Amino acid sequence: QQLGFDPTQKADAAAATSEGFTVMKEILDETPITLVILLFLFYFLFGYLLYSSLFSSIGAAVDNETDTQQFMLPVMLPMVAAIFIAQTAIVNPDGPAVFWFSIIPFTSPIVMMIRIAMGNAFEHPWELILSMVLLVATFIGTTWLAGRIYRTGILMYGKKVSWKELGKWLFYKG
Repeated sequence: QQLGFDPTQKADAAAATSEGFTVMKEILDETPITLVILLFLFYFLFGYLLYSSLFSSIGAAVDNETDTQQFMLPVMLPMVAAIFIAQTAIVNPDGPAVFWFSIIPFTSPIVMMIRIAMGNAFEHPWELILSMVLLVATFIGTTWLAGRIYRTGILMYGKKVSWKELGKWLFYKG
């Protein structure tokens, strides 16, 4: 035994790898690849549009780079949380956290794609449809909000923006 190496560990790793390949082969045999590609394009496109509307509203609200930092954390936090939950989804795609994060539109482009890749999303088609509908509706809503922020924010050049001020802009009649 050299430097703490145990020969049985190599055999255990090989068995686990072969079992993993068997599971992946079963998933690939059952999953229609064209549907997976179409769903990937859907989630990529609408996830991109959702986050681009959020980032564009931040860009419209501030006039220099240093002011953007206070608004970036709330937008980036769901993406970071989705990556942590996606790791859980690989092990347990039916868990409650995975379910909720695959339905919530800010995290669904990442978590639902893991469920689709694992083949689990096709076992629950209503969850897939609900996730897609909520993602599109949220994109439309955030685009509307971004437009309202842009309409007022573009006229407020030089003024430091706070969360309270941003909330006023959403309901500003002008």
